[in-house]
Amino acid sequence: MIEDIIQERLKKRDNLIKAGYEIYPSRINRSSGIGRVLSWFFIYSLLRKKVSVAGRVMGMRAQGGVMFLDLMDESGRLQAVLNKKFTKEFSLLKDNLDIGDFVIAKGRLFTTKKGEKSIETKELLVAVKSLRPLPSEWYGLKDVEERFRKRYLDLILSKEVKEKIITRSKIVQNLRGILEKEGFLEVETPMLQPIAGGATARPFKTHHNALDTDFYLRIAPELYLKRLLVGGLEKIFEIGRNFRNEGMDRDHNPEFTMLELYWAYQDYEGLMEGVKKWLLDLTSSLDLDSVTHNGHKINLKSDWQTITYEEAIKKYSGKNLKDLNIEEIDETFKKDVRPNLIQPTFVIRYPKAISPLAKSCKDDKNFTERFQLVIAGTELVNGFSELNDPADQRERMEEQEKRFRAGDQEASRLDEDFLEALEYGMPPAAGLGIGIDRLTALLTNTHSVKEIIIFPTLRPK
Repeated sequence: MIEDIIQERLKKRDNLIKAGYEIYPSRINRSSGIGRVLSWFFIYSLLRKKVSVAGRVMGMRAQGGVMFLDLMDESGRLQAVLNKKFTKEFSLLKDNLDIGDFVIAKGRLFTTKKGEKSIETKELLVAVKSLRPLPSEWYGLKDVEERFRKRYLDLILSKEVKEKIITRSKIVQNLRGILEKEGFLEVETPMLQPIAGGATARPFKTHHNALDTDFYLRIAPELYLKRLLVGGLEKIFEIGRNFRNEGMDRDHNPEFTMLELYWAYQDYEGLMEGVKKWLLDLTSSLDLDSVTHNGHKINLKSDWQTITYEEAIKKYSGKNLKDLNIEEIDETFKKDVRPNLIQPTFVIRYPKAISPLAKSCKDDKNFTERFQLVIAGTELVNGFSELNDPADQRERMEEQEKRFRAGDQEASRLDEDFLEALEYGMPPAAGLGIGIDRLTALLTNTHSVKEIIIFPTLRPK
């Protein structure tokens, strides 16, 4: 029983405290991380340099008067060898150490007869006593959600999970660097909004007590970023959380991370060129020429395609766009079209009826200067030439408001403050949103965004 194990480990902790060990110190001294020690292993061992490393005990083996510990920190693993002949308080440590404890090993580096890089441990200090045992068969769990509920164990026990989280961070860092070199300014806009706008989605509602006012967690930063275009900022972006009160699947989580960008004096075609360049720069920085996702090899340096929304509906569903209503248009695209778009594909000229914030095409007002980038059946980027005619925008917002009042909880709302801002004049511009979680899932060959979001939303137990 787990309670018995905890009681036994508490006794071991007390034994160590009685022996003078400071369990749970504020700070521990180590000469360097394990990764650096391994990088300099040959030089350090040649010079007989003393080192001290800290890590979690991930394995223990005892052979008579010798004990072997596998130590792990964020940067790597190293074996610590304790010998009854030269390790201080060997017997005490042997009797009271457990897998999961954090320790500091001090000594010189050497290579065992089996070729294992190790530290000949003269002194071992116990810094943290682990009271619960690490699971022995973590990936044999039938309840996969248990991994997400106890993500800390997932990170301890799976190198693959840790690498994906690190890759996600690198993707965000590199995207920031790429856009900053292109002259874009990073900004922050409100997450609490009096009117949820900028996308078609059902919002989360909350209440501010001091103001006695209802607010919504933002579904998109779009309308606030456009206000900054009105204010004279020309190349801006924001990376942050959005919240949508919707279902969950491999592509959706109620809270997720988006990169949203706006570029004054640019249209959707120029933005498409920018998207391709930025994604190629990103994959180059990650040393990725191609990726494999769900069994498909995707060439990111070539095979980029462009198709109109109307052509795509006809090609993959056999239906005519003009014969479909609004609900059928979106459903047909998601069900029949998107799964067939494996290589990088720009789908352009979306119907006006499902694009309330995009500028109409000059040759046909029923379509808009909008694109989506779809790769491996997943929508990664949504962008368009921004609507900046306040009269046209008002008409579309009024239509969306009618749909909302008729019961469509995902319809956009009429935002008078935004319309007033547009009346001061917003320059021609193009904008986009990139799903960071979906992009990371693609580049790491991950089936679900739940694996990429460190703490995904789960149903309470």
